[in-house]
Amino acid sequence: MNEATGPGPEDVAAAVLEHPAVLRLHGGPFGSIASYLPGRRVWGVRLGDPVEIAVVVSLGTPFGEIADGIAARVRAVLADDAVAVEVTVADVGGVDAAPGRAVAP
Repeated sequence: MNEATGPGPEDVAAAVLEHPAVLRLHGGPFGSIASYLPGRRVWGVRLGDPVEIAVVVSLGTPFGEIADGIAARVRAVLADDAVAVEVTVADVGGVDAAPGRAVAP
């Protein structure tokens, strides 16, 4: 987190990846969900109004519950209970999927 500007996309990405059903971040449809930072991208997170998140999740938990949990984590990191958060489940993975990696579409 940058003290002058507050939490950024990397902070949001870390919180989303801590969700137990999230296997990894994803670039979303056509790679459209990403934050561009100097020399790098954070796939799967776009801050704005609304905040957009795209993830690959494991099966077993209803998608609505996963989306609600992710939105709550994003709001906690941003310290804004009113921010709109749109969550896209871009794919599902099995138990063999490697957690914690962000991938382009």
